[in-house]
Amino acid sequence: MFHGQGNLSDDSDEDSGGMTIDEGWKKGGFGAKKRVLHVETNEEGNAVEPPTKKKKGAEYSSKAQKMMAKMGYKEGSGLGLNKQGRVDPVEASKQRGRRGLGLQLGAFEPADVEWSWEDVSAKETVEWMPSCTDPVPSIDTMESWMREGKKKLTIDDETQFCTESVLQDVLKCKSMFDILEPEEMRRARTRSNPYETIRGAIFLNRAAVKMANMDAVLDFMFTNPKDREGRSVVGPNELLYFADVCAGPGGFSEYILWRKKWHAKGFGFTLKGPCDFKLEDFLAAPSEMFEPYYGVNDDGDIYRPENLISLQKFVLENTNNKGVHFVMADGGFSVEGQENIQEILSKRLYLCQFLAALMLLRDGGHFVCKLFDIFTAYSVGLVYLMYKAFEHVAIFKPVTSRPANSERYIVCKYKRQDAQAVTDYMYHINLALEKMGSTSDNDIIEVVPDNVMRSDHKFVDYIITSNDNLGIKQALNLAKIQAFAKNPDLYEERQSLMRAECLETWQIPDSVRTAASKVEAKTKFKELIKGENTDYFKHTPAVLDQTKLNCMKSVFDYRCYVVGGNQRLFLLSLGRAHIYKWDGRPETPWRKLEEIKLELPKDTLLEGELVQELKGEGKGQRKLMTFHVLDAMFICGDDIRQEHFNVRIEKLRLFVKALSKPSRSDLAPVRVKDIYRFEEISELFDSLEMKSVKGSSFPRLCYCNSSGCHFLPSGVFFVKTVKDPWVMSFSRSSNRKYYFNKKNGESMFATPPESIADVRDTLLQRVFWPWESGVKVHEKQEKCDPDKLSKNQLLQYVHQKTVDKKR
Repeated sequence: MFHGQGNLSDDSDEDSGGMTIDEGWKKGGFGAKKRVLHVETNEEGNAVEPPTKKKKGAEYSSKAQKMMAKMGYKEGSGLGLNKQGRVDPVEASKQRGRRGLGLQLGAFEPADVEWSWEDVSAKETVEWMPSCTDPVPSIDTMESWMREGKKKLTIDDETQFCTESVLQDVLKCKSMFDILEPEEMRRARTRSNPYETIRGAIFLNRAAVKMANMDAVLDFMFTNPKDREGRSVVGPNELLYFADVCAGPGGFSEYILWRKKWHAKGFGFTLKGPCDFKLEDFLAAPSEMFEPYYGVNDDGDIYRPENLISLQKFVLENTNNKGVHFVMADGGFSVEGQENIQEILSKRLYLCQFLAALMLLRDGGHFVCKLFDIFTAYSVGLVYLMYKAFEHVAIFKPVTSRPANSERYIVCKYKRQDAQAVTDYMYHINLALEKMGSTSDNDIIEVVPDNVMRSDHKFVDYIITSNDNLGIKQALNLAKIQAFAKNPDLYEERQSLMRAECLETWQIPDSVRTAASKVEAKTKFKELIKGENTDYFKHTPAVLDQTKLNCMKSVFDYRCYVVGGNQRLFLLSLGRAHIYKWDGRPETPWRKLEEIKLELPKDTLLEGELVQELKGEGKGQRKLMTFHVLDAMFICGDDIRQEHFNVRIEKLRLFVKALSKPSRSDLAPVRVKDIYRFEEISELFDSLEMKSVKGSSFPRLCYCNSSGCHFLPSGVFFVKTVKDPWVMSFSRSSNRKYYFNKKNGESMFATPPESIADVRDTLLQRVFWPWESGVKVHEKQEKCDPDKLSKNQLLQYVHQKTVDKKR
């Protein structure tokens, strides 16, 4: 999809003098005027005569005149045997661009014109429609609204929702530029737009900055959505879910992920091919938290009803059946030579983007979508349906949208709970369009009857006012481009000022977009650690036996989890699939991870293990290599080493959920270990089962994890989460846990900051219970070595420590 860009300010042109736009064009371009000649004055301020004109030939040097005299030249006659040579000097060519010699372009011929500069600002306001409080009509009622008719490919008579003169002015202004070469148009547009040098800022394209612009103007309603009472709708342990449809190459999503980093998960839907997402160009944001999806037909065609159904199913399955918090849509396609009917050509695109939003949004969710003109009854009818489906709707053109094009955005806030009927109706319309096909002479020309919309005077007045205001400003800015095309010396001198002011207002850094420099894993590791002693990375955990168990004074200090790999390792990501592994020993280099394929955001440092998971039993059993995360030091550059182990695990769960890409079968799954409290370790044993494993003649002990798979366990890690001299104990009088300082006898219920074991502490204090042959942890295991710690001994110890404390 192509992204058109444009911009309109709310300022009026003070030089209009009450003229109509048509009168302005007749005078050589609205806002343009002939340059006043400079008049020489003497010291008293009186005008003096200009210097007399030199005689012909006086401007030539005497040497040149002598040479010409030797050749027989006489003033007033030409050179040559018969004096047939040219008498007047050859004029400089006025040809511009690649047009043919002598071609005249009328209104765009070079001229000495100026432009009256309008006021510009980074401050913008959004005018919302009056809210619709009426109930949504029934699906039966709405289906009776749809009206078919002959397909129409003209728009010049669509004056029901705008002033006729405005529509004609816009169409006339657009048509005038048909004779101008594209490059000339681009140069004039670039020089005339005060917001032009903002461009894509640190992002891959202008679309990203438009999203940043709108997000800031709308009080960050997309990256920090709030409910009607002003409370955040995304909890501290929740992800911000969004969908980006018709959105290649992905500028909108790059902005969202730059703002939210790994705290958001995006679903993308766009046409495959040259219009696809370019995730490798997300230089400012972690593209790893974004998952493109292309529908059941695997083509990304939003017109296909079956694609919309499969997209909805995919998004709901990955958002706990709630849907996303907001949807963005930025669809468009080339209409070169047909700019005046762009709205008609885009009518099904409007419909399907609106429909996708309603299908994917959770109740209370938001939507923003690019539109072009909305003059026709069909387009206004679609806006009316969104007006019914959301609590607040606005038509808005941000300053980052180029001022001379038809682009604008519909912004919808708080999806209503009773919007399902509108969704069903739009789906019905799309089915009708699908059945007609693109070659039919018939079309859907009306989706809401005129009398229904006219009965809501506030809605109709808003649409007419919006169309008129945007149309007038568009025509004025097209006139500005005309003036800049006529006079190449004109230049918007406020571009750098507006860039700085706007980026500061939108909280975007005013810097150049650059790719991160390539570094080696070892260098990146040192950069993250910042000189910290890393000896604890190589620490070998103590082995749990009866003696070590007796030394673990408080079971409340520990968390535990089952491991299934032969070796723990550290993974460091330099971005996407550039991931390196290390065993923690200083003498061992970082090596490229090749056993499995993962994608992790850069500056992520994790501890984990490779585990072969099993799904099913017997001959149909399937093996799957996975990565199980044990702990984290850095997530996408965020240093979490000092956080409590419980907090680190919660952040890891959120991170892994954002990373999950069910549609990418080539990527190995990433899991976070199931964590148990030591005092509740019986729950861990409940997840053990004896299962038949392919290649084994007898049942094997397996741990069944929360993902629905199982693996062969090798033991249990115990992680001490409380730092000495603090321990956790249980208060019988208060029936709750508390912290006790063994050194000074201090006790408190709130967690003392100094009692939190950081990454270093947990690694150094970790204990491993290996499930070797003879270690009995399941009733169906036959071998039992009495000298080795067993499940029953461990449960007896836990019972003693917890029951005694609670008596």
